[in-house]
Amino acid sequence: MIDPANPPSASSATADEDWAGPGPRRPAWKRLLPWGLLSVGVIGAAALWWWSGQSAKSEPRYQTERVTRGTLQVTVVANGTLAPTRAVSVGSELSGTVARVLVDVNDRVRKGQLLVELDTSRLQDEIARAQAALASARARVAQTAATLQETRAQAARKEEVWHLSGGKVPSAAELDAARAAVERAVADAAASQAAVADAQAGLHASQTSLGKASIRAPIDGVILTRSVDPGNAVAASLQAVTLFTIAEDLKRMKLQVNVDEADVGQVREGQTAHFSVSAWPRRSYPARITRVGFGSTTKENVVSYLTDLEVANDDLSLRPGMTATATIAAVERPDVLLVPNAALRFNPSVAAAPAAASGSLLSRLMPRMPSGGGQRRAGPGAGPGAAAGQGAPRQVWLLREGSAVPTQVTTGLSNGRLTEVSGALQEGEFVIVDQLSNPP
Repeated sequence: MIDPANPPSASSATADEDWAGPGPRRPAWKRLLPWGLLSVGVIGAAALWWWSGQSAKSEPRYQTERVTRGTLQVTVVANGTLAPTRAVSVGSELSGTVARVLVDVNDRVRKGQLLVELDTSRLQDEIARAQAALASARARVAQTAATLQETRAQAARKEEVWHLSGGKVPSAAELDAARAAVERAVADAAASQAAVADAQAGLHASQTSLGKASIRAPIDGVILTRSVDPGNAVAASLQAVTLFTIAEDLKRMKLQVNVDEADVGQVREGQTAHFSVSAWPRRSYPARITRVGFGSTTKENVVSYLTDLEVANDDLSLRPGMTATATIAAVERPDVLLVPNAALRFNPSVAAAPAAASGSLLSRLMPRMPSGGGQRRAGPGAGPGAAAGQGAPRQVWLLREGSAVPTQVTTGLSNGRLTEVSGALQEGEFVIVDQLSNPP
């Protein structure tokens, strides 16, 4: 209805005609359809992008290392102590009081050099007594010699008288007594000679004891230990008391290590080794095995075998008693293919991930069951310290074109970190050693 007071203007009429159009008016759903289709497309694109990201996240990710070619060295590690090649303990065979000590620790001594003197007062008295006994024995020899001469002369006169008297005088008893006296005189002379020899031996023993009161160096070397001072009483018993320890030559030493029973089968004489000591932690010393003991030692239920290594010590940087850790080169294999031991223990947890990643778009959009977290599952023998048996067939996984591909190999020696392998492997290929966890 048109208000007569406010008639419509020409411009308003024209706008109404343009809106209405020449034909009938369109429904509302037709006017909103383009916007709805546009919204559906945007949502679909967003969904596709989201599912693509989820699919990429579900694909397994691997940690790899290269197959290398080189020298595999199997080593044996053992601990021990350094000692002189030859060390002599100097003791005393006599009991007495120490009068003088002429050397100290670290002194260089020559063979025969005087080290310690004991108090010799008692020994001097014993020598004087032995000399007196010898003089007495010699005087007894002279006395018995005179007695023998006298009894022989008396017996000779009686024998002459007996012959001149035709056997009448002296009597037979007197003649037998004279003969017996001669025999006794001969025995006394022999006994006196034996007494002289005994006295001479006693004197020699006393003189020897006096000589042992002066203790001398048995070899050339260096004094390592000293356990005696002037005034000390030395009591010799069944075992000689150790006064000094002398090392013959500290420029040549030996390292004594205890090799575990599990490793002793790989250790032989002539093998090379290197070791380090706490005093020089950044320095490595060369050594060579000279002896592997057959006798075992057991400590805390651990069986080990004492092994000697020859060591050069020209600069005298090593000292007896130092503890050392030696690494023995037991076996060496040159120019072999090597893979990490972790590659032999690896087994992928999502083996079909590459196939699922190459599926259709519908399969990528459809929700899938979770893959179990993407954690690595260790295969047999993957425990700590597990080593592949030598010559045993094993399986490793190679990363080729983004996919995990199993490959059979034959294992050889292992040093605990790398293992010798042979098979369908090439140097430079990537073996899988671990499967990384998927991000949340």
